[in-house]
Amino acid sequence: MTEFAAVILVDRRGWVLLQERDERPVIAPEKWAFCGGHLEPGEDPLAGAVRELEEETEVRLAPEDLQLVAVQELRHPETGTDDKIHLYAAAVDLADADIVCHEGRQIVFVDPAKAPDLDLSDSARIGLTPFLGSPQHAALSGSAALRTAP
Repeated sequence: MTEFAAVILVDRRGWVLLQERDERPVIAPEKWAFCGGHLEPGEDPLAGAVRELEEETEVRLAPEDLQLVAVQELRHPETGTDDKIHLYAAAVDLADADIVCHEGRQIVFVDPAKAPDLDLSDSARIGLTPFLGSPQHAALSGSAALRTAP
């Protein structure tokens, strides 16, 4: 079992940051997904989430800015493995122009009303559906919860 960590950033409108993957990755090519990736051997999931977010977007958040959304097991049909994803979320006062895309075609904030209509990765479909419209999503989109990245 491979473990992954991923992050959903929520802006002041309640929009969520998603990555449009390109054709290169083995898992979920050409799909919309969370920013995140494999945990290093022995790596704490929260530390991995912070690391992956920074590697893919240059957004630096402190671990205490992230809230656990869910830990889910899922099967990746591309690899034939049963894996685990640790999903975190954080409120930010950022816009698309503040995000540097180091992987995939684009990483942008998406209107939650339109997100379910995207061609989502399995992990994004499983994790995003219950998150959108949840009390946690609503709280993170409130202006009191917003954080700015250094």
